[in-house]
Amino acid sequence: MAPEHTRHPAGTPDWHTLRIDAALQALHADLQGLTSAEAAARLARHGPNALPEGRSRSVARMLLDQFSDFMILVLIAAAVVSGIVGEPSDTVAIIVIVLLNAVIGFTQEWRAERAMAALRMMAAPSARVRRDGAVMTLPADGLVPGDVVLLEAGNVVPADLRLAEAAQLRVAEAALTGESQPVEKRTEALAEARLALGDRGNMAWKGTLVANGRGTGVVVATGLATELGRIARLLESAEEVKTPLQKRLARFGARLAWAVLAICAIVFAAGLLRGEPPVLMFLTAVSLAVAAIPEALPAVVAISLALGASKMVRQNALIRRLPAVETLGSITYICSDKTGTLTQNRMRAEAFFAEGDESPAEPWPSLFRCMALVNDAVADATGALAGDPTEVALLQAAIAHGVDRAALESQLPRHGELPFDSERKRMATVYRMAGTVRGSGRPLPEEAYLACVKGAPEAVLERCTWRLTPRGPVPFDVADALAQAERMAARGLRVLAFAERRLDALPADLAEAETGLTFLGLVGLMDPPREEAAQAVDECQAAGIVPVMITGDHPATARAIAERLGILDRGGRVVSGVELAALSDADFAAQVRDIRVYARVDPEQKIRIVRALQAAGEFAAMTGDGVNDAPALKAADIGVAMGRGGTDVAREAAHMVLLDDNFASIVHAVREGRRIFDNIRKFIKYTMTSNSGEIWTIFLAPFLGLPIPLLPIHILWINLVTDGLPGLALAAERAERNVMQRPPRRPDESIFAHGMWQHMVWVGLTMGAVCLLLQAWSIHHGGAHWQTMVFTVLCLSQLGHALAIRSERDSTFALGFWSNPLLMATVVFTLGLQLATIYVPALNPIFKTEPLDWDELAICLVLSTVVFFAVEAEKWLVRRGLLYRSVPAR
Repeated sequence: MAPEHTRHPAGTPDWHTLRIDAALQALHADLQGLTSAEAAARLARHGPNALPEGRSRSVARMLLDQFSDFMILVLIAAAVVSGIVGEPSDTVAIIVIVLLNAVIGFTQEWRAERAMAALRMMAAPSARVRRDGAVMTLPADGLVPGDVVLLEAGNVVPADLRLAEAAQLRVAEAALTGESQPVEKRTEALAEARLALGDRGNMAWKGTLVANGRGTGVVVATGLATELGRIARLLESAEEVKTPLQKRLARFGARLAWAVLAICAIVFAAGLLRGEPPVLMFLTAVSLAVAAIPEALPAVVAISLALGASKMVRQNALIRRLPAVETLGSITYICSDKTGTLTQNRMRAEAFFAEGDESPAEPWPSLFRCMALVNDAVADATGALAGDPTEVALLQAAIAHGVDRAALESQLPRHGELPFDSERKRMATVYRMAGTVRGSGRPLPEEAYLACVKGAPEAVLERCTWRLTPRGPVPFDVADALAQAERMAARGLRVLAFAERRLDALPADLAEAETGLTFLGLVGLMDPPREEAAQAVDECQAAGIVPVMITGDHPATARAIAERLGILDRGGRVVSGVELAALSDADFAAQVRDIRVYARVDPEQKIRIVRALQAAGEFAAMTGDGVNDAPALKAADIGVAMGRGGTDVAREAAHMVLLDDNFASIVHAVREGRRIFDNIRKFIKYTMTSNSGEIWTIFLAPFLGLPIPLLPIHILWINLVTDGLPGLALAAERAERNVMQRPPRRPDESIFAHGMWQHMVWVGLTMGAVCLLLQAWSIHHGGAHWQTMVFTVLCLSQLGHALAIRSERDSTFALGFWSNPLLMATVVFTLGLQLATIYVPALNPIFKTEPLDWDELAICLVLSTVVFFAVEAEKWLVRRGLLYRSVPAR
C-alpha cells in the first residue's frame, strides 16, 4: 500500500508507475482522444473539472455565532443590569462594544470562502484537447478522465495528466510541491510507488505552469480528485483554532462571573443584616456587579491589537486577523517553508571547481566563457536577465567574472546546438571561430569551430578525455572529478559540468562534437539563504522559539540551507516525506519536538506536523507562500503567508502576510505580539485590582460596623472613568526591556501567572484598607464629608496604581512619568474630572458629593499615593529576586 502522503482513493492506480499504454488501457482511451459522446457520458459520471463551492452558513447563523462567546454573554448581562440601575450611558457603551466585536468576527467568516475562490482561479480556463481525432480548444471544466491534452510553454495545466510525450518539457511546480526550479518531465514509467509529488516526473499537476517545451498527456484526475482538489478539501476541512488570548479570556470570564455573583449576594445579605434599606442594598449589589465586570476589556483587547497591527504594517507585516498579533507572542515553533521564505527564490552560482585556485590563468577564463556561451538566457531592454533560472545564474556569474557576452557573441557566432533533454542530461552549442583563441597560442584553420558543453556531471565527464590546466590539456581522471561533484552535491548544490572541444571542421553529425571533450570545471548552484534570515533565526532561538524548516525540496538541499542558517546542527537529522509517512502517530509524537528539517513533504504531512506539535502542547506558526502551504497555514496557531511571492490561496488562508516576504519580519511581529500581551495583562491587572479595591471596601465595611462607604453612582463613576480611560492608555505602553530574551509563554499558562493574582489581592486589600481607615477616622472625628473623601481616595489610588504597573519590574521613576504621554495625559484628565465632581456645584447633587476643605483634600492626595509607593516596593523586591521568582527575567 502507498504511504499516507501518496495514498489514492481505493481502486485508483499509481499512474506514475504505469507505462503510458497501460495507463491508456486503464482509462479505456487512446492518444487519438475520446469521442464527444464518450466525453459527455464521462462528464455526467465524474462531474465537471472544477473545485466546488465549500459549505456555507447563512448570514443569520454567522451573526448569531458572534454572540456565543461567554465573555460577550456576560457583557450583555451587564448591559441589562446597567439599564435596571438607571445608567443608560453604561448600557449604550456595552452594547456598542458588543456590536463592534460582532462586526469584526462576522467579517472574518468570509476568509475561507475567499481562499476557495483563489484556488478556483488557479484552474486553467481553457485547454487544447484532442477529441474525435481533431485538436480543439475547450473550457477546462469540461475535461474528463481519458481526454488527451496538448501542452506548450505558458499553459496552466488544466487537470492531473500522465504524460505521453515530452519535448524539453519543464513545469513550474513551486506553488504545489515547493520545488524551487521548473521540473524536467519525461514519459517513462517509474518503478517506485512511494514517491512525493515532486519526484513523479512523468506527471503534470492541475494548476501548475508549463515553463518550457511542449507535451501531451492523458487526463487521469479532474476536479476534487486532482492533487489541487485534495488541497481544496484539506483547506475546507482545516479548522481554525482559538488563540491563546481567546482561551485565556474565556476561562477568565467564566470564573469572574461566578465570583462576582457570589460576592454581590454576600454584600446584599450583609447589608440587610446590618439594617440597610433593601432598595439601597439591591442597587449597591447590582452596581458592584456592573463595576466588577471589566466591560472595557474587549475594547482594550481590540484597540491593543488594532494599534499593534497598524504598527506592524509599517514593519511589513499585514495582520489579516487581529488576535494573531497576540498569538505571535505565544508561539514556540515556527515551521517555515524554505523556497522564497528562508531563501531568495533565485539561483546563484555558489561554488566552482577547476584546476588550481581561481586566477586569470586557464582553465578559469575558458570556464567562465563556456558558462556564458552554452546559455540561452537573454537581457531585456533594461539589461535585466531573463530565461531559465539556472542559465540566468550562470550568466550572472560569468559576467561578474569579467565576461563580455555581447563581445563573445560577435566574435563567436553560434553555428548549431544540441538542446538539453532529460535523456541526454546535457546541452551543446557550436561556434565558428577566427584568428586565435586565448589559451591555444596557435593559429586556427580557415574554418575552425568551438563546441561548448554543459550538463549533469555523469553525462559530461564520461565524454571528457582531457583536462585543461595552465600548462595546457593533460589526461583526465574521471573518477576524481565525479568524486568532487558528489561532494558538492552533498552540500545541497545543483552541480553542472562544463567542457569544450576545438574542431578543425564541422562534423556532419553535431553529436560528434560531444566526444573527446576537454574538461573545464564544475559549477555548484543553489537558491541561497536570504541575508537577514540567519540573524532572524538567531533571534528566534534567543527568544526560546524553535525554527523548523518544512520543504518540498530535496533533503540534501534542505540540509545545506538549514545548516547555513543555524536551524540544523552539522550532521543533524533530516526527515523525508517517505520516512515521515512510515512513522506511526505514536512514534512521530515522541520525536516531533526534536526534528528540525523536513524534506519532500506534501500538504497533508504539513498539517500532520503542525497538529503533532499542537498535541505536544506547543504553539506552532507556519510560514509559506504556495498553494501547498494553505491547509497548514489555516490549521496552524498562526499562519504567515508571503505577500510578494506568495499565492492568493496562501494569503487568504493565513492569519498574517509578510509584505516584504522577509522571514526577519516575523521577529518584529513576535516582539510586537509579546508587547501587546504584556499590555493586555497590565490592563487586566489594573482593572481587576481596581475592582478588587471597590469590592473589599464595600464588602468589609458592614463587618467593621461602618455604613456602606460608596453609593451606586460612585461605583459606576469609578468604573466608567478610572477603569476605562487609564486602562486604555496602558495599551500604548512600550515593550519591557529584553522582551525577546525570555522564553515564550506556555500555551496553558494562566493569565494570572507570575504573581498577578497575588498582586490583585494584596493591592485591592490595600486600597480597601486605606479607604476604610479614612472612613473610620473621619466618622470618629465627626467629619461630614467622609463619603466624598472615600470616593476621592479610591478614585485617585487607582490612578496611582495605573502609573505604578507600567512595568512588572522597572521603577516608574526609571521609566519616566512622561515616557507614556497618553497615560500621563489620561491621568491628569481623570484627576480633573474627579475634582469637578467635588467642586462644580451643578455636579454635587448628581454625584452625591460635597466640596472638601483644603486640609481634607490634602489628606486625600497623600493617602492616594500609598498604593503607588507600595507597588514600587513590590517591584523593588521582584528586581532582587525576593518576590515572584517564577517571573521570567526580562
